[in-house]
Amino acid sequence: MALLFLLCALPFLAVVTGQPNFIPDEPWVNMYRQGFNFQCPHGEVIMAIRSYFSEKEGSDRLWTFECQPTPSTMGEPTECWWDDINRGGQEWYQLCTNNGLVAGVQSQYFPAVLDREWQFYCCRYSRRCPYSCTFTEDVPEHYKEEGDIVIENYGYFIRGASTTFSAVHRWVSAIHVSL
Repeated sequence: MALLFLLCALPFLAVVTGQPNFIPDEPWVNMYRQGFNFQCPHGEVIMAIRSYFSEKEGSDRLWTFECQPTPSTMGEPTECWWDDINRGGQEWYQLCTNNGLVAGVQSQYFPAVLDREWQFYCCRYSRRCPYSCTFTEDVPEHYKEEGDIVIENYGYFIRGASTTFSAVHRWVSAIHVSL
């Protein structure tokens, strides 16, 4: 899939850190074909996502994320939860339930379908319930391109994502982030 931790062995460290990563001071959270779990600190949500594709590594991607505190006008998170799992090898569309914002992601790679399953860690805030969503246009034109999504407007937040998957080619053609 074109859309997250622990570096277990020193030989793999060079592979992970050897790829370009343009979110300063944010390391890749996974190795190719490995699962990961990424969560923002309490009171923060994901505001930047970067990925780097490698066809020779199982058509998988390295991932990194950056978090940002939410505005104080939103209050504190009243509840956080792991939302539904989006299975690999199929198209999916997922928004955090209960008007939550994405504060974490976990993912597992499945070599049989050269794809990942995804699950969002969502948080709801006491003073704001974001309802209107739009899809970003900040997606790679081609499934092998690097992915780079940065929410530059403070007050906009990631609520979910969707993908299109080709079972013939075994790749995702796009990941759209819902704001």
